[in-house]
Amino acid sequence: MSIYWIILFLVLLFIELATINLVSIWFAIGALGAFLTSFFTDSILVQLLIFVVISIVSLFVTLPIVKKIKSKENIIPTNLDRIIGNEVEVIKEIKPNHYGEVEVFGTIWTAASKDVLKVGEKARILKMDGVKLIVEREEKK
Repeated sequence: MSIYWIILFLVLLFIELATINLVSIWFAIGALGAFLTSFFTDSILVQLLIFVVISIVSLFVTLPIVKKIKSKENIIPTNLDRIIGNEVEVIKEIKPNHYGEVEVFGTIWTAASKDVLKVGEKARILKMDGVKLIVEREEKK
């Protein structure tokens, strides 16, 4: 039975290397564990149980690390990131669920906010959502 586990391990490892995404690495680790178990017992049920348990444990152990890596991959820095946190002036009223406009460095941007912002009020840019800015009312100091 050990030959089947090593073949499964190699196939899963090949799939992992071919896809570049973390798809089958956890099952490959489980197959390796089942392969090692096959030297100690001939019970297919025990080997299968080891395969499932090791696959699940390795998934849950590495999941926080994978999420952290994936969240960093989605951020593509651009020169436009420099506008986040800046104060802007509302030039077209912004209401919840209705877009307005703000002026940033002489350029007009579509903006959204959970606050009602009147023309002439100051707002702070929280983030970019595609080609829209998410802003909030600027607190008076």
